Amino acid sequence: MRRKRRSSPPNIYEMFSDIALLMLATFIFLLVTILITARMAEQYQTPRLKTALAELQTKLDKSRAERTRLMANMDALIGLSTDKQMKRALAAAGLAKGKNRKDFDVFVKGLRDLPGNSLHLLIDATGSMHGVSEFLVPILRIIVIRSGKKLDALTWFSDGKADTYKGSMGEMFDRLMEGAPFTGANETIGYGFRYAADHAPAPGAYLLIGDEPPADRIRYFHIPSPVYTLPIGRDNPETNWHYQKLADKTGGKMLHLELK
Repeated sequence: MRRKRRSSPPNIYEMFSDIALLMLATFIFLLVTILITARMAEQYQTPRLKTALAELQTKLDKSRAERTRLMANMDALIGLSTDKQMKRALAAAGLAKGKNRKDFDVFVKGLRDLPGNSLHLLIDATGSMHGVSEFLVPILRIIVIRSGKKLDALTWFSDGKADTYKGSMGEMFDRLMEGAPFTGANETIGYGFRYAADHAPAPGAYLLIGDEPPADRIRYFHIPSPVYTLPIGRDNPETNWHYQKLADKTGGKMLHLELK
């Protein structure tokens, strides 16, 4: 009677070879899947990205041209005396004659009530302020000179972003026009004051200039100095109410100046 042959046990090398081939096949499958998916996404996204980049480039070119024009106007003003600068700035803002000029003179008198020897300007740099940006710096220059205070720092705010500048008055205004966006729709005044307090010493007074009410919470008792507020542009009851409240809560005062 013939004996049955025992089946040979599995070869360990063959088992590892089979596992390796299976892993290689899985890797190739995943790689091909990723490549196909990436290719499809690229074909879909690339036209949209190119269009978005073209729009951003157009906006950037317009912004650069606008800044170049504004800086040229500033350069022209630098060589003028303070009185001539004031006359040109008031003329550009529609405040050179009649009742508007009288309002400005009254406003300047109110500036002299600011306490202390130093001043920190806070500027609303959202899109609603873009229309007054052309004559904003000349007006700011006159405000600082007529206040008799030393401009210690300047902070702009917009859409939860802010920046603080120090140095000479000319340097700060130059950096304002170069760095402030004058875009966006959220007047984050509370964030602006927190940023200003963290990045500059407490001044004799803050002067807030803007045209819209705050879009965030203002922590009044964390502001280290009195706030004088200056709502400009159209008469907005909501803006006036918030600016008056901010001044009252911090021991400051709301000033008035209409730019028409």
